[in-house]
Amino acid sequence: MTIARIEELVHTLAARLTWLPPAVARLTLGVSFTLTGWGKLHGLDDLVQYFTQLGIPFASVQAPMVAGIEFFGGLLLILGLMTRFAAVPLLGTMVVAILTAKWEDIHGLGDLVGTLEFAYLAMFLWLAVAGGGKLSLDHLLGRLVRPARDAVLRA
Repeated sequence: MTIARIEELVHTLAARLTWLPPAVARLTLGVSFTLTGWGKLHGLDDLVQYFTQLGIPFASVQAPMVAGIEFFGGLLLILGLMTRFAAVPLLGTMVVAILTAKWEDIHGLGDLVGTLEFAYLAMFLWLAVAGGGKLSLDHLLGRLVRPARDAVLRA
């Protein structure tokens, strides 16, 4: 088998699996954040205390907001519904987590990109730009809405 043939097979296989990376990313992040959000929603007093210790302003408002973003955003990611919309506030929570809970441990770029929060941030950024992929409700709804939208535009 020649290198060109192997390369062709790899490209063909990759083209057939484009649905897989966004699905795995959505499910990984979605399950993780749904569970952490659920835990935070059921331990809001402790979360408010923790946010207060970190110096986060309006901790009593921000704690339930973050818990809700994580829980409901995670559910949306699992479903692949409003993926881009859900990824943006989740990305924001990772920025705040890095700037508050992790910042003292970051002494350079290697420390920053080595945090789990930065890895989450990178995946949320990718989902915000790329969307939920072919194995998502976003894709299915797009296929259902597109013909109706096109018919309206033709009229």
